[in-house]
Amino acid sequence: MNITWRLAWRNLWRHWRRTWLTVGAMVFCNMLLIFLISVQLGSYQMMIDNSLGAFTGHLQLQHEGFDEEQRIRQSMPAVAERARQVQELLGAEAVAARGIAYALASSEERSFGIQVTGVEPEREPRVSTLPGLLREGRYLSGADGEIVVGALLARNLRVAPGDEITILGSGRDGSFAAAIATVVGIVDSGIPDLDRALAQVSLPWFQTVFSMGDHGHSVVVRLPNLEQVPLAVTTLQALRAEHPELVVLDWDQLQPGLRQAIRSDMASAWVMYGVLILLVAFSVLNTQLMSVLERTREFGVMLALGVSPGRLARLVGLETALLAALGLGLGVLLGALLALYLQQAGFTFPGMEEMNARFNLPERIYPPVTLASLLWGPLTVFLGALLAAVYPALRLFGLQPVAAMRAT
Repeated sequence: MNITWRLAWRNLWRHWRRTWLTVGAMVFCNMLLIFLISVQLGSYQMMIDNSLGAFTGHLQLQHEGFDEEQRIRQSMPAVAERARQVQELLGAEAVAARGIAYALASSEERSFGIQVTGVEPEREPRVSTLPGLLREGRYLSGADGEIVVGALLARNLRVAPGDEITILGSGRDGSFAAAIATVVGIVDSGIPDLDRALAQVSLPWFQTVFSMGDHGHSVVVRLPNLEQVPLAVTTLQALRAEHPELVVLDWDQLQPGLRQAIRSDMASAWVMYGVLILLVAFSVLNTQLMSVLERTREFGVMLALGVSPGRLARLVGLETALLAALGLGLGVLLGALLALYLQQAGFTFPGMEEMNARFNLPERIYPPVTLASLLWGPLTVFLGALLAAVYPALRLFGLQPVAAMRAT
């Protein structure tokens, strides 16, 4: 250890109470940032799972152009077999085929436009949380003529389980599609746009009513986590060699607004984090400025002995770096212990368990422990502390040796 390092370390402990107070502020700030960022990332994970689990899944295999145009003729043949093929390729259990059409639904009193979705009743619960959000009745059994509708659609049509709905639409071949379905269940997802038009029937019956043959419109895949999405997309791209009309869409393409919402929330959160970091930086600035002012005579003697102002400035900068490193190390250590505990035990706040149970979600947030959550905030605090040392260090360049030695 050279003389500059030794001087910097010893200077820190001239006023050990002040040093520990400053380090304590940095440690508290770092722990708080690690906690907040970890919980924030965990809430994003829950938000993504909630949004994707409701209907879209993590990725879908579709006919090219169907996602934008939603035309019934933009279908893929042998959709159920294609779903089994995707399941085999990915080694995933949560894979299901769907068909989608738009129709007019009429009850005895009212008529409304709906999106009729043909699903595989035994597989749909694996890719969607909607079957678990039934408010009344039961889910589809696979029998012909059964329909599950959204809560707002049921209210608008004034129907309940056991009532009949007439469906009028257009078949894939341009023919007239008409059928009568019996309501067996009502889903309340809490998403108004979805509950207003949701109508699910069994896929074989859907294919019969809308003259689809064995065609369908999408194969939905739900994966254990987002990290597996890129590899799954790459794997499914191999199907395009045999079927160039098919495309693989990941969750970002299926729900582009979701990532934008996360970015907006993160930007607003960093405004609050920035205020916290700024307060810590001013604390470091105050500590170092007081240290420089107290040692004015000492610095004057060193300048008179031939020490350059640049070397003194580096000494002050090194003292600040050591101070910030202490705060960084202790803050990350204690913050990591807190984050690891929360990852195992989970985190909740009053009312969250009831709210999540209503949407078929986990009762607690389990914040992920990643390098980003552990280092993102503390490193920003570290850089802020180093910047805070610039002003005290620059003051040394204006010192005159004789005047400094006469300072009281």
